[in-house]
Amino acid sequence: MLTKRKRRAQRWGKHRAVLLLTLGLLMIFTITFPITVKATTSVYTMTAFTNTSESNMYIYESYNAKHYGLLKGPAYTPPAADLIRDPSIMKHTDGLYYVVYTTNWSGNTVGIASSPDKMNWTFVRNITLSTTTPIAHTWAPEWFKDTNGSVNIIVSLSPGNYEDFKPHVITASGNNLASTTWSAPAVLTGLASNYIDTFVVKTGSTYHAFTKNETTKYIEYATSNSLKGPYTFKGTGNWAGWGSWVEGPALIQLDNGSWRIYFDGYADHKYYYSDSADNFQSWSGKQEIAGLSGMVRHMTVLKESGQPGDIRKLESFNVPGSFIRHYNYQARIDASVSPAEDAQFRIVPGLANAMGISFEAMNYPGYFLRNNNGNVVLVKNDGTAAFRNDATFKRVNGLANANWSSYSLFNNPNLYLRHYDQVLRLQPVVTALDKSDATFREITP
Repeated sequence: MLTKRKRRAQRWGKHRAVLLLTLGLLMIFTITFPITVKATTSVYTMTAFTNTSESNMYIYESYNAKHYGLLKGPAYTPPAADLIRDPSIMKHTDGLYYVVYTTNWSGNTVGIASSPDKMNWTFVRNITLSTTTPIAHTWAPEWFKDTNGSVNIIVSLSPGNYEDFKPHVITASGNNLASTTWSAPAVLTGLASNYIDTFVVKTGSTYHAFTKNETTKYIEYATSNSLKGPYTFKGTGNWAGWGSWVEGPALIQLDNGSWRIYFDGYADHKYYYSDSADNFQSWSGKQEIAGLSGMVRHMTVLKESGQPGDIRKLESFNVPGSFIRHYNYQARIDASVSPAEDAQFRIVPGLANAMGISFEAMNYPGYFLRNNNGNVVLVKNDGTAAFRNDATFKRVNGLANANWSSYSLFNNPNLYLRHYDQVLRLQPVVTALDKSDATFREITP
């Protein structure tokens, strides 16, 4: 018995030593390689055509679904003389992004293009639609992926004279969108003649259709227990307070569970959004999409999980209440920042070295704070090594207060971010004032 106890004690001693060694290595690794970011930020990708071109598609991205920055434009031009009106985006099970779009003012086709990265697009095919009655106009196709896995396109069809549009649905028979056959167009019953631009979302077992009444020019709302209907109208006329002469509704669900609808105020040449926190029963007052209102036309938005990135405000240590912000692409500190998003940055893994950090503008996706001969500017990432180096910083304990933070240039640790006459610069830090100017506190907005 005594021998067995000694053996157990020896085995425990070995396990204990291994455990302590593992814990020690883990602590060393954590100290040496700190986790710079924790959260995952949703990314909202918008596809649109513009007032200046109905033959080119533009791609925009946002981290709050309100402020969109240009990702690429033009990003895609269809072959031949086709248009790309009303582009609708989705991500498919094959890992590719797809847009479906209106190919022309008249005709019976919709077009499809694909991309591996939302930047580089390739024409896939045109789908020809046919019904027992003539199709003169085929407009506003929208992807709808049902909870049963089916891939559908909601599209508005007219027999002629740009009148009597009716929403229809076609369904893919297979997953290969380059070759699959599609079902014959089926009418969404319950939505009377002359409804157009129908966008469908599903919550639970209920299908919610937002559709433009082409007679009254209002966006109206109907529900059904089946994608094909019958739909029952729940909101008609000016039920949501958006007014008339609006079209092209598109919806996404935000991280907080509320819904955002976008629509084109084509009469006043503005683009709007509105939010609902009670499952479509009431809506906030319409707001213009900053920077894009008056430019983009009939678009849709895709929501995805993006790379990790903590959204933070950076408050000055010695000018309390003032925050780092971008203004005319120059970095500076200000007390009153409008719009507020100008003072919000995603702190992401360093572009040049993941052990560092980079500051991405929350309302200009793809734009980072960068060293420019000692000045700090907001510039779009051009993918070069020089850019990555100039936009990567090392976070250290605050030089004036160890509970705050300071940021040195990763490839030149003698240079620190500091404010001077409110303008942000990269300079050596020598005096106590320098250290105070170079100390900031990260605050969650």
